[in-house]
Amino acid sequence: MLNQAENEPVDAIWIGRDLGYRGGRRTGLALTDDVHIDQHAKRWNFVAKRSTMGSAIAERTAAVIWSKLDQIDARIFLWNVFPLHPHEADHPFTNRQHNARERCAGEELLQELIGLLRPSRIVAIGNDASAAANRVTDTVPVICVRHPSYGGQTQFLRQIEELYGSPPRTRSLF
Repeated sequence: MLNQAENEPVDAIWIGRDLGYRGGRRTGLALTDDVHIDQHAKRWNFVAKRSTMGSAIAERTAAVIWSKLDQIDARIFLWNVFPLHPHEADHPFTNRQHNARERCAGEELLQELIGLLRPSRIVAIGNDASAAANRVTDTVPVICVRHPSYGGQTQFLRQIEELYGSPPRTRSLF
């Protein structure tokens, strides 16, 4: 995906905070769960092979994110401030916020990614992503949108529609 993104102009990098245990921990992809991995790969002309067994597991943030991405015909690269899954020690099915050392490592990678892909803008999903993006670049516009969790879904959907002019959602997410 990175090679594909490097070779053609990228409209935006959408940045989340870190991988969640129901989504990115399983797929290895930012803001993408088992249910949406095929759509993610298809956007970059790949065929995806699930790395997990059993039924596909949905993750709420991924469902909201992909409800908009499916309506947008722009080259959008998905990433996280910390591109791994931070969890409590010995409890991989938990989520925790990355720590300062992890944030610094993630921000170094983010800075390199921005330089490599040269996006027109960064869409930071949530305040943590916005703070990190603003720390690592002053040359690419950073647009902060509400994270869709904890009651932010409606505001997130509206903000993305304002940015991309995408049509209102017509199907249920769940």
